[in-house]
Amino acid sequence: MNIKRPSSRQPIPKNAKKVFNGIMFDVYQWQQKLFNGKKKTFEKAKRIDTVNVIPVTPDGKIILSYQQQPGSDPFIGCVGGAIENDENPLLAAKRELLEETGFQAKEFILWDAVQFVDKIDWVIYTFIAKDCTQVAKQKLDSGERIKLIQICFDRYLDVIAQENYRDIEIALKLFRLQRNPRKFKQTRKLFSTV
Repeated sequence: MNIKRPSSRQPIPKNAKKVFNGIMFDVYQWQQKLFNGKKKTFEKAKRIDTVNVIPVTPDGKIILSYQQQPGSDPFIGCVGGAIENDENPLLAAKRELLEETGFQAKEFILWDAVQFVDKIDWVIYTFIAKDCTQVAKQKLDSGERIKLIQICFDRYLDVIAQENYRDIEIALKLFRLQRNPRKFKQTRKLFSTV
């Protein structure tokens, strides 16, 4: 699977200077010409790209994670995490699925790849992992506490509306799709086992 990284809606220009080098975020600044001819310092962060995985079991249940990380309130979200080293998004999705759930999938479908925030150069790749079966125990990082939840698609639509659902780019996409009955029907099929 050849996956192209989507461009940012506000790319970091070539003349931007890195002013902060962090573990997860780097920050760039540059002089931007304004509409009145004056210049102003613009700034943008860049971070490691991530993957979300929405596992679907053979009986059509969607697996979500109820998790807590140090210093944060508990939340519900997809399985996933940062793309490591030289991984491509698909390999990262397979690794995260296995580590956080102990499941493997027969098929991975890239459902979305989006730069969701204009001021951060960061791609979130979302995969639907079909026909998932458990092959191992969870292998969680020391900063993760994850309980798995299996729900049907209609219940998933309720969960994404909750304030503690973390993956807002997925919630927004699904809410928008519901406005188009034909596209929403196609999406529902993606999440099914048929």
